[in-house]
Amino acid sequence: MINKIKNFINLNNLDGYIVPKNDEFFTEYSKTNKLEIVAKFTGSAGFILILKNTNHLFVDGRYTIQAKRQSGKKFNIHEIPYVWPKDILKNHKWLNIGFDPKLFTKDTLKLYFDNSCNLFPIKSELFKSTTETINKYNLVYSIHNSIVGESSSSKIERLTKIIKREKIDNLFISAGENVCWLLNIRGKDLPNSPIVNFQAILTSSKEVILFGNIKKLKSIKKKLNKKITFFEKDEFFKVLSSLKGKTFCIDSKTCSILNENLINSKFIIKRKIDPIYDLKSVKNKIEIKNMIDAHIQDGVAVTKFLYWIKNSNIKNLDEIKVEKKLESFRKRSKNFLYPSFNTIAGSGPNGAIIHYRSNKKSNRKLNKDHLLLVDSGGQYKWGTTDVTRTISFNKPNKKIKELYTRVLKGHIAVATSKIDKIKNGNNLDKLARKSLNSINLDYRHGTGHGVGFFMNVHEGPQSISKNNFVKLQKGMIVSNEPGFYLENKFGIRIENLVYIDGNNKSLFLKNLTFVPLEKDLIEENLLTKIEKDYILNYHLETYSKISPFLNNNERRWLVKLI
Repeated sequence: MINKIKNFINLNNLDGYIVPKNDEFFTEYSKTNKLEIVAKFTGSAGFILILKNTNHLFVDGRYTIQAKRQSGKKFNIHEIPYVWPKDILKNHKWLNIGFDPKLFTKDTLKLYFDNSCNLFPIKSELFKSTTETINKYNLVYSIHNSIVGESSSSKIERLTKIIKREKIDNLFISAGENVCWLLNIRGKDLPNSPIVNFQAILTSSKEVILFGNIKKLKSIKKKLNKKITFFEKDEFFKVLSSLKGKTFCIDSKTCSILNENLINSKFIIKRKIDPIYDLKSVKNKIEIKNMIDAHIQDGVAVTKFLYWIKNSNIKNLDEIKVEKKLESFRKRSKNFLYPSFNTIAGSGPNGAIIHYRSNKKSNRKLNKDHLLLVDSGGQYKWGTTDVTRTISFNKPNKKIKELYTRVLKGHIAVATSKIDKIKNGNNLDKLARKSLNSINLDYRHGTGHGVGFFMNVHEGPQSISKNNFVKLQKGMIVSNEPGFYLENKFGIRIENLVYIDGNNKSLFLKNLTFVPLEKDLIEENLLTKIEKDYILNYHLETYSKISPFLNNNERRWLVKLI
């Protein structure tokens, strides 16, 4: 594939070409992983710059080890945000770099290149998508108000008030997840999320114009709001030409250069983050209830898995077998649909690769002297889960126990924090790192990400990270997952999903995830009384919620952890 791209560069009189991870809908998990095709890199984020004589792969701190292993022979690996294409190109003469305009936003290109070269939008067929077959598995379906807690009409009303207040005539909803939220629909256009690749325009008169593969709507078309009209995505410009008004709001993070230019030819553009992100980040009572129910089902599956693996002859197990076995426990729930992301099961040194994914080449047999890190989740009717546990099979050494316990202390610090005083994810992130930082250690990822309601497992705008200052509000869901990683040795991570509860006077976090912690790795002497009490109460609550669904042996094992 590298040679194919270089031929494309030469044929078009270019000096280079940039390949993104995302598709034209800017989703995290697209059907075609272009980075894997070009560089054998399987991570969920990154991009490639191919020059005539050199190849460059840019990834963030989660993937540096993985990228070196998978792509290091043919690609120079760079860690963002410390190195960008503009840093590479400053050592070259003024170059002509090609890109596909439907796969990039203007903000992205400015961040990558910032006037370091000539950028040429050019259509390419380098990654031809196959014609999609419509079947019962990828049809769009609607979710009843009783499940999502609010009608589509109500959401449209709320959103319309916002755009009117902002003096916006038309809003382009370019992210499929936001279309799904607004219309209370779901589908299966992505590998791990119930998202449909549809886009929409909302007018100030509450009209919704929907763009996508209309054939997928055949079972619900009549059920949708009467003010919705339907068009194939290639009719976008034709529809634009018929719209009234002067102003058009686009989301600069998900509106492609191609679509922005089309809109700009007819309207005055307002660049603003799609207001739907803020609206859907705050879950209502029914969404929270359904998420709680989904997490109990998930907690049962993961707890059964932990009992199984703790009582197995691990000499006969490897990472891939572990992944399959964990999924088999989840499949026992009639409401389980599929994993919410590719399961991470990293034994020993593979656990140090933050977003590791086992394959035939990397697959390791389990070893009683090595830690096993398992990060997994599921899409259920109705909820999205994500949980990480670090598992020990032997008496760990003192240093390992200290490191695990310091990660746990960070986890507890987040879980017990007063949100009304903490205010945002930046401050929570500092709390999570405090114990590790006290001995000059840290981890190279955020402490937590937002989570959707039966949607994407990674959702903004809220997160627990160094650069996130979004105000945390009641109803938001985030992950709590500090970690520590020693390259070529082991990885440690503890993750629960939590939601914000309380009132105007006091906001706090409540656990959604109920799965026992690895007590064999806890160094009690490093814990305060508050931390010890938290662990006790967490295991008591886990037993209360999960034990009714366990067999006698599993219950006896679980009660010993209290």
